[in-house]
Amino acid sequence: MKKILIALIFLSGIARAQVLQKMELVMGPLPKNNHTAFNVKITDSLVEEDHTRYTINFTVAENEILPALLYIPHKKGKLPGMLVLHGTDPLGKMVLSGISTKPNRAYAKELAQRGYVVIAPDYPTFGDMKDYDFEKDRYVSGTMKGIFDHIRCIDLLQSRPEVDPNRIGVIGHSLGGHNAIFVAAFDPRIKVIVASSSWTLMDYYNIGEEASKKFGGRLGPWAQTRYMPLIRDKYELKEIPFDFDELIAYLAPRPFFNNSPLKDANFDVKGVEKGMVYITKAYKDLKASDKLQVRYPDAGHDFPPKERQEAYEFIDKVLHYKGVNKPLLF
Repeated sequence: MKKILIALIFLSGIARAQVLQKMELVMGPLPKNNHTAFNVKITDSLVEEDHTRYTINFTVAENEILPALLYIPHKKGKLPGMLVLHGTDPLGKMVLSGISTKPNRAYAKELAQRGYVVIAPDYPTFGDMKDYDFEKDRYVSGTMKGIFDHIRCIDLLQSRPEVDPNRIGVIGHSLGGHNAIFVAAFDPRIKVIVASSSWTLMDYYNIGEEASKKFGGRLGPWAQTRYMPLIRDKYELKEIPFDFDELIAYLAPRPFFNNSPLKDANFDVKGVEKGMVYITKAYKDLKASDKLQVRYPDAGHDFPPKERQEAYEFIDKVLHYKGVNKPLLF
């Protein structure tokens, strides 16, 4: 049995490399990480009862500065860290802090209140990166820019004296959810992944006739400059060389929590259910069925309180941490 398990893990490693190659076909190559000095600049801070939130800028590569929020709990000892990624909201990282009127988005602040060190960066075209110029950067896609930035966020977390470098996870909703999946595929340091309302199989992706016309085709939204323009320029909006079931399957056996609402108009739950067949088998083959958790709430494109609470408890368990159980914000 042990030899069979080792063989499965070895084959999983090969398949993972193949998945990364498929991703790079449409995202472009992941640039080399030269571990440039962070040069963290604090531009603002907010002291709360149980944590301090710092607004920072830090260097991810030469001539590349990333704005982010850094939450430091008022607790002693080494704490787990979380990379927290926002969805498609003009506020960018700030929507995660609870200042928005949009409910169920303050998961950065909620995790900080539980005692996690949290870093929440902006994604290009949102928040303090709203004027980001893709024409002047070195990346083939906005998606790969995000992946590189998020890897550097993990670097920064691991450098912090408050953080246990071996207990780091990622969580995101919508855009942040699939970005959580993407960065986890490239960065094995991430020990737990939570994705909410963030994917369906590409055959099931359909934004409606009017929106399809606006973006030039059914897959047009994925081909925007801030995502993966090669879907348009190379693949003519006909296909994407990877799909989410194979991508998530080869995150196994790392713990993965998925929230896919039944009424999500962005990501058809039928495609999720079909994709979960392959994903579930991958986890089962690696004797890791208990590390895969899936929720289908009766909701729209959202991250409801019940599922958020369960996701936090899942993270606590995986990272061997007794989180402070505070009421969710809203």
